[in-house]
Amino acid sequence: MILDKLENAERYFCIHPRFKESFEFLRGDLKSIPDGRLELDGEKLWVNMMHWKGEGREGAQRRVEAHKKHIDIHFPISGPEDLGFRSGKCTHVTKPYDSKKDMEFYTDPVDEWLIIPVGWFAIFFPGEAHAPEAVHGELHKATVKIMTE
Repeated sequence: MILDKLENAERYFCIHPRFKESFEFLRGDLKSIPDGRLELDGEKLWVNMMHWKGEGREGAQRRVEAHKKHIDIHFPISGPEDLGFRSGKCTHVTKPYDSKKDMEFYTDPVDEWLIIPVGWFAIFFPGEAHAPEAVHGELHKATVKIMTE
């Protein structure tokens, strides 16, 4: 997991060839893009734009998720977003892995909660469990999905 400011994104371009394109997109005017899936390169690179009314940390705790094929970049456009992560392996599966959605859900508790302010991002690599969209109000965010295979 990586947490940093958007202004430092160049530091991470060497990790994956699609990071540069992803961060260039996040530097654009995101406020006018409608909610939903926006494909930048089909399944290889796409963005989920969303407005979210959250249940706070308690609701998100029930939504711990992990992916096998995608890297997530969570970026609040207006927020902030509370985002939980678990450093260890999850063992309590609530919804088995769905290969079409590339998601599995768990009831394992998160280890830490992060507050991601506007202008910051969090990167989660495959297998890194996280609990997104924990807000006490409204959140407008973009989640970039980068295929690793």
